[in-house]
Amino acid sequence: MTEPKAITPKRVLKLRERVKKGKPKFARPESWRYVRLKENWRNPRGLDNKVRMYIKGWPPPVSSGYGGPRVSRGLHASGYEEILVYNVEQVSKVTPGTQALRIAHAVGKRKRTQILAEARKRKIVVLNLRQAREAAGEKSAEEKEEEGAKEAQEQPKEAEEALATEKAQPEKKANRHKEVANDQ
Repeated sequence: MTEPKAITPKRVLKLRERVKKGKPKFARPESWRYVRLKENWRNPRGLDNKVRMYIKGWPPPVSSGYGGPRVSRGLHASGYEEILVYNVEQVSKVTPGTQALRIAHAVGKRKRTQILAEARKRKIVVLNLRQAREAAGEKSAEEKEEEGAKEAQEQPKEAEEALATEKAQPEKKANRHKEVANDQ
C-alpha cells in the first residue's frame, strides 16, 4: 500500500485556497440594490425573501456545505496552528513544524523577552513578533537599516549646515566692522 502524503502547512493552504475559489461570494441579499445595506452577510428572515426560499436566479445562502476543508480549519494564514502563550513553560509544549505561538497581550516586558528568547532557541515561529519586539525594546533588522539610512542622510546635511554657519559668522563680523566704521 502507498503511504498517505504528509500534510504540510503549504499543502493545507493550497487546498484551502483551491476550495475557496469554488465558493460563491456571500453578500447580503439586496445589498447590491440599496446603498444603505453593506455587503456583510446577514441571514435573510423575511417571509417572502427570495434567498431564504432558495429561489432560482437568486444567490445561494450560507450553509454548512460551503465549509472549508477540515484539515485547514482554525489555521493561521501562515499555515500554522495558533497557540496562545502566557509563560515560558508553555513554549516548550509548542511543536515547531506545525504550530506557531502568539504571545498573550497581558504578558509583560520581562516575560515577553524570555518567551522570545526561548522561541528563538527552539526555532518556533512567533506570530505577533513586531508587537513583542516593540514591547521588549528590540529593533528588527529592517528598522535598523532604516535608521542607518536616515543617519547617513542626516550626516551630509549636518556637515552642510556647519559649513553654512562657519561662512555666515565671518560675514557677521565684517558687517559689524562696517557698522562701527559708519558710526564714526
